[in-house]
Amino acid sequence: MSESSTPTQTTETPTSAPNETKPEPSYVKLAMRNMVRKKGISLKHFFLTTVGLLGFLIGMSYLTR
Repeated sequence: MSESSTPTQTTETPTSAPNETKPEPSYVKLAMRNMVRKKGISLKHFFLTTVGLLGFLIGMSYLTR
């Protein structure tokens, strides 16, 4: 009777193996790869965000002095 449970386990293993061999890349890895490909756009957005944030903080400090 223990032999009948063994083939069931071996048939389930190959079906789950292909899913485990190729995991999907993580979001961080995809984002880093995208930034490497588009260096100029990423740097431009970074500097625009920095200038915008500094402008907002300086503006708020001026209005609330």
